[in-house]
This record gives sequence, structure tokens and C-alpha cells, in this order.
Amino acid sequence: MSTFQSIPLAFHVMAKPTGPICNLGCTYCYYLEKEKIYGQTSRFRMDDALLEKFINEYIATQNVPVIQFTWHGGEPTLSGMDYFRRVLYLQSKYSRGKTIENVLQTNGTLLNDEWCRFFADNHFLIGISVDGPEHVHDRYRLTRSGKPTFAQVMRGLELLVKHKVEFNTLSVVNDYNASFALEIYRFLKAAGSHYMQFTPIVERIAERRPESALHLLAGGDVAEGTLAPWSVKPMDYGKFLCAVFDEWVIGDVGDYFVPTFDSALANWTGVMPSICIHGETCGHAAAIEHNGDVYACDHYVFPEYRLGNIRTDSLVSMMYSPRQTAFGKAKRDALPQYCKECEFLFACNGECPKNRIARTPSNEEGLNYLCAGLRHFYRHISPYMAFMAEELANARPPANVMTWARKRIKPQPVVGTKQLPAEQKTAVRSNAPCPCGSGKKFKECCRNKPVDFAKR
Repeated sequence: MSTFQSIPLAFHVMAKPTGPICNLGCTYCYYLEKEKIYGQTSRFRMDDALLEKFINEYIATQNVPVIQFTWHGGEPTLSGMDYFRRVLYLQSKYSRGKTIENVLQTNGTLLNDEWCRFFADNHFLIGISVDGPEHVHDRYRLTRSGKPTFAQVMRGLELLVKHKVEFNTLSVVNDYNASFALEIYRFLKAAGSHYMQFTPIVERIAERRPESALHLLAGGDVAEGTLAPWSVKPMDYGKFLCAVFDEWVIGDVGDYFVPTFDSALANWTGVMPSICIHGETCGHAAAIEHNGDVYACDHYVFPEYRLGNIRTDSLVSMMYSPRQTAFGKAKRDALPQYCKECEFLFACNGECPKNRIARTPSNEEGLNYLCAGLRHFYRHISPYMAFMAEELANARPPANVMTWARKRIKPQPVVGTKQLPAEQKTAVRSNAPCPCGSGKKFKECCRNKPVDFAKR
């Protein structure tokens, strides 16, 4: 009998088989500098013995019928296809009759027909990082030599579509692209994305640290730091979400999915949200590095948040340790009074602890930097969430909200490239999806013809 059968709950451990190693050098990346933790001599690859131990233990220690593996980085495809063939072999060997699912997050630049056939044949769900149209994406998502990556990413995305690989998109909301919410949303729809994750970036850069040290600060780090210039402004983030929501709620409910909206509806109906940042507590999603080190969270890969190493410590002992339990509960227990008295606490739950770097109006520490924008967003969506919650309570589809919402929200005109600033017009490639959201290529749509976009 398995010694793990008494473990009642599932947990998630994000695997980083190549650690922080990546073929790109995105300006805002929070993970590239983690290489400093391990030094130049580290071989950034999870070796076969460690990989086998991780897969075996990860499956064995959870009493759930479906086990999901998430492969992250860095850039996990740098491990090579043979590496993931071995992953599949080991998962089959140790499956114990459970269903195994694989999710892989990639920047998309290394995808080719062979990779996409492999993903399709083995039912991988692919997360592809794309921040929006070319002028948006290439603002920060660059090669290590500073060259743009949009064309490569779009080629990768087109191959996923060609081979019918299920994919989601992940877009980082930053100081620049927060102004182009509808352009980004319509672009992603035109590119074939039906599941869009919009992740706000908030980072602090430490002051007066040697080059060999980590420069980005953890959420609870009290060291002096300067807000990174690429961080999104609170109200800009809130307005970004509102703009996307308004378009979604009048025409896309049930067809296109935004995790932030799904989590809001879950909280409005008293159901646990699928995303930890919107839950009351956290701590059930850790990260395992290439050498077996396990950290409290993907965003807390700092020495002080290391839980142990799988070579010497079991996943169960680390995930249910007093340290990790306290880490998860602190999300709720460390909230300032300002949050505890907020009318939207049930929906926000203080968002991600890593972003709690601000002070409340009464000078209390621990306020989420994005608070103003989040309050703006939740206040804006409140009547629509209440409507959908009522529909669900009466066994009716929440998509009924669209008819109701169309009486209250005026559709925004489709903004095409003829109305964009020169910097943005010249940045759109001919074969890219047209930013107007028509679904056509740019060269077949707005490049050469004047259109009254307000009437489309």
C-alpha cells in the first residue's frame, strides 16, 4: 500500500527543466536573473534521475484522478524533444491508472512543424507568450541582442493553429501596452486565442546591490527599491481590464475566456477561483528548479523561500510543511485593515502577495500596489457579475448577460491602423493579423484602404 494514500489534497509544482535559461532576453523578465542563484558552473538541465524521481513522486503523492504537469522556464523547449519523449515515457510508467496532462509555456520562437506535431500527437496544452500586435510585443520581448521577436512568435503561433494544437495566450500588461487594451484583445482573437491571460507586471529594483546579487525584490523584502519602469500603473491596469471586460461581456461570454473574469465570477458565487492570486489563501502551487530545489511559488524563487530539495526531502513534506502553510495563510492573515474593510475583499483577496508593496491611506504596510485599479475594475463589473451569479443560481446560462449588457454598454469603434500613430503603423507586418480585429491579414485589410472604422 502506498504511504501517500492518506494525503487528502492535490497540489501543483511548476517544473523548470532548464531553470532560468532562455533564448530571449525580455527586458521585463523576472526570472532570467535567477541564474545568479546557481552560478556559472551550474548545468541548467534537470537530469534523468531527478526527472524520474520528480515524475514518480508527483504522481504518487496526490489522490486525484487527473495529474497536471506544467513545464516552464526560462524556455523549456531548450531541453529538446527527446527530453519530453522521456517525460511521456516516465509519466506512462508511473501513471498508476491516473490521467496525465501536460502544459508547456513557451515564448514560441523555437516552434517548428516537428514540435507542433509532437504537441498535437501527445495532447499538450501550450501557453504562448505574446503581448499583442507588433509595436506592443516588441516593446519588451526581445532577443538577448535586443532584436524584435514578434515575427518569430507569430510563425510559432501559426504552426500551433496549423497542427490543431490547443493553446492559450499569456500577455504581460506593462507601462506601455496598458493603453491598447482593445487593440490587444481584438488582435489575440484574430490570432485564434480563445483563452487569454493578462498578467500585470509589478517589480521593484533593489538599490545599491552588487552585480552578482539578485536585483529584483521579493514581495516581502523590506530593502529599499525603485519601481521598475516597465511596471504597469494601478489605474492603467484597472482601465485595461474594464475595456476588455466591456467588449467581452457584450459579445464573447462563453466563447472567449479571461481567467481574471472567471475568477471574479467564482468569487461572486462563493466558489473557489481557479487562480491562486484571487483566492483567500495560497501556497498550493510551488516551483521546482532544474537541480531539485523547491520554492514556495514561481514568483518567490529567492533563497529565503526555498523549501528544500527533492533529492533529500519529499514533495509532501515540503508542500505541507509549517513554513509553506504559513506562507499560504499569510496571504489572508497579513492583510491590512484597509483591505479587510473593503467591499471587494471577497473578490480580490488582496491579489498576489508579491504586489503588496504599497501603504494604505493610514500608512499601514501591505497594501497591494494595484489596489486603486483593482477597486476600479471590481466596482465596474459588479452589476454584471451579480447578474451572471443570479443566472447561475437559477440554472440559467451566464451568457444571458450579453443581452442585458448590450443595453448598458456602448460598443467601442474598431480602431484600425489608419487611425494609429505612425510608430504603430510602420510596426505592423503585412502577414500579421490586422489590429482592427477583422480576422484578416494586415495586407488584406487595413494597409491599403481607407475605412470608416466607427461604422464597421
